[in-house]
Amino acid sequence: MIARDTLQKSLWQDSVNPYISEKTASVSDLYDVIIVGGGITGITTGLMLQEAGKNCLLIEAENLGYGTTGGTTAHLNTLLDTPYTTISKNFNKDAARQVATAAADAIRLIKSNIEKYQINCEYEEAAAYLYSENEKQDKELKETADAAIEAGLNLTYTSSIPIPAIFTSAIRVENQAKFHPLKYIMALAANFEAAGGIIIQHCRVIGVNENDPLEIETSIMTFKAKQIIYATHIPIGINLLHLRCAPYRSYAMAVKLPDGNYPADLTYDMYDPYFYYRTQIIDSEKYLIVGGKDHKTGQEENTSRNYLQLEAKIKSLYSQFELTHQWSSQYFEPADGLPYIGNLPQHNKNVHVATGFGGNGMIYSHVAARLLTNVITGKKGNYDDLFAPNRLKPVAGFKNFITHNAEVTKEFIGKLFSATRLNELSELAHGEGKLVSFEGKKLGIYKSDTGELFA
Repeated sequence: MIARDTLQKSLWQDSVNPYISEKTASVSDLYDVIIVGGGITGITTGLMLQEAGKNCLLIEAENLGYGTTGGTTAHLNTLLDTPYTTISKNFNKDAARQVATAAADAIRLIKSNIEKYQINCEYEEAAAYLYSENEKQDKELKETADAAIEAGLNLTYTSSIPIPAIFTSAIRVENQAKFHPLKYIMALAANFEAAGGIIIQHCRVIGVNENDPLEIETSIMTFKAKQIIYATHIPIGINLLHLRCAPYRSYAMAVKLPDGNYPADLTYDMYDPYFYYRTQIIDSEKYLIVGGKDHKTGQEENTSRNYLQLEAKIKSLYSQFELTHQWSSQYFEPADGLPYIGNLPQHNKNVHVATGFGGNGMIYSHVAARLLTNVITGKKGNYDDLFAPNRLKPVAGFKNFITHNAEVTKEFIGKLFSATRLNELSELAHGEGKLVSFEGKKLGIYKSDTGELFA
C-alpha cells in the first residue's frame, strides 16, 4: 500500500507496495535529462529517453504514483473528454483526426510496453459505450458520433449498454482498454532503472537556474542537466500555463456487486459533469469503478456531498453493493481542449512541459512521452505543433475559460495588483496573453478583447 495525496487511498494504491529505488544520484553528474514527476507521464517518458541513449534522472516530490496517476480511474479510450466536435471547432477537422490517431497510438504504445516488458497489470481490451437519456442528449450524441466517425473512430449505434441504465440512444466504440495503472508504472520504473536511469523519491524541486547547463535546485541537493521536463501539473514559478489550465477534482468509488453483474466494457453518460463506469480485476477479484461529480477545485466546500451523490448514482443502478474504496483526484483542464506538450513558453529552449491532460491522463501521458522523446532526440513528430504550449492566440474556448475563471482572476488582479503598477501592458494587445514584469518578477497576464486584465 502506498501513500496518497488525499486522505483516501485509491483501489490502485491499496493493492501495490511502494517503489524502492535501487540507485542514488550524484551531485557531480551532468544528466542529459531531468524529469520532474513520478507519475505515468514522467516514468514513461524517462524510460523512452533512457532507451534512446539519454542519461536520465527522475525526481518525485513524494513517492511514485502518489498523485493523479494513483487516483485515476484508468480508462484507455479514444472517446476523449473534449469531444471531437469541440476540437474541430477550436482547431479544425484535421486536428480532430490527428488527436484521434494520437489517442489510438497511445493505447497501442501501452499494449506494446506491456508485451515488451511482460507487465502483469490486468490489461484488458474493451469497447466503450456512450449513451443518452433524453431528446436533447440524443442530438448531442449524434453530433458527437458524427464528429468521432469523421475523426476516424470505429463506432456503431447499439441497442444495449453494459450497465442497467434507462437510455434513449447509445453508441459503441471499438479498440479501447483498461488496466491497473500503478502495476504498470512500477514495472516501467524498474525497467527505467535497469536501463541506467535513476529515480529519487521524496525530493522536491525548488527552483531552476536556466544556465547552460541547467541547475535544478531541490530539497536534497542541486543537480545539473542539459534539459528538463516538467511531467507535473503546472511547472513551478509564474508562467503562461497558469492562465491556460484550470484545476478540477474528480471523485471515484470502487464497489463489489453480490450478483456478479459487472459491466465488461467502459460506459459513459452524457451529463456535464458525466458519470463513468468500468470493471477492474485485481488479484482475481472484480470491482466496479464509478467516477464523476467533477468540479473546479475550490468551488465545493462540502466535498463529502460529492461522494454521497456518487453513491446515490450507484444505488440507482445496483440495489446491492459493497463499497470498498472511495477517493478523489485533481487534474488540469486546458483552455482550448488539448494538452500542452513541448517547450515551456518564454523559457530556455531546453525546458519542456507536459500538462493540461484533462481527464485523459492515461492517454495523453503516452502522447507526451513519444512527442518529448522525439523533441529531445532531435526528431520531428506528427503532433509537435498541434500540442505546442506556445499556441498563444486564444480561441473561443480560451475566452470561455477566462469567463469561467473570472471570479478568481478579477479578484487577484483587483486586490493584489493595480494595473497602473504593471509594466509592459502597453505591449499587450487585446486578446493576447503573455508574461509581464511586476516588481522584478514575472506574472502571467491576459488582456481581453474589451481591455480587461486577468492574471
